[in-house]
Amino acid sequence: MNSKHIYNKYTNFLIFFITLFLVSCTVTQEKPGNYMSLENIDSIYANYRELESLIVVNVSTQQLLLLKKGKIEDIYSVSTSAYGTGSKVNSFKTPLGRHKISEKIGEALPEGAILKGRKWTGAIANIITEPIDTEFDVVTSRILWLTGLEVGKNQGPGVDSKSRYIYIHGTAEEGLIGKPASDGCVRMYNADVIALFNKVDINTEVLIILGNL
Repeated sequence: MNSKHIYNKYTNFLIFFITLFLVSCTVTQEKPGNYMSLENIDSIYANYRELESLIVVNVSTQQLLLLKKGKIEDIYSVSTSAYGTGSKVNSFKTPLGRHKISEKIGEALPEGAILKGRKWTGAIANIITEPIDTEFDVVTSRILWLTGLEVGKNQGPGVDSKSRYIYIHGTAEEGLIGKPASDGCVRMYNADVIALFNKVDINTEVLIILGNL
């Protein structure tokens, strides 16, 4: 066996293992998540790693993140306003910025319970799993009622999130979760809003953003 043959065999062997290594790296490399980057969150919450809970809603990705002590514990699909983002009264838009949970409503109600005026009607919603807009923004299962924390942006006359009845709540239109379809609130799957309800307290802060921080 001449040296040229040995060299070619060695070269082919080396190329094979380099290719195998690169393919392996490509397969095992974690793909970027669909949720927003949190690398700049300390520009808004310098102490976010110390917060027991923080909810971040990303309108662009239609996702809600629950952070515990600065670490992502849960990621939920949601549905924000079909009309976009904004804070004006009667705009039916989802407000941006810092909020907090002012009230928790619906504890122990059955999944799918229909709430009107924040009280159970006694009825259970017929959950629609197809992507059908019924034109009725039915509130189901649980309510996390938000109040704005930024004066002039989501708090105060003409823009007040609490006065606009901005909730995180369950919906009968589960087939529309994952795309903008609400009248301003943040809709969730019924099972998900019940799970979230049980993991957060009144005064938990909620940050609603349009995209990455």
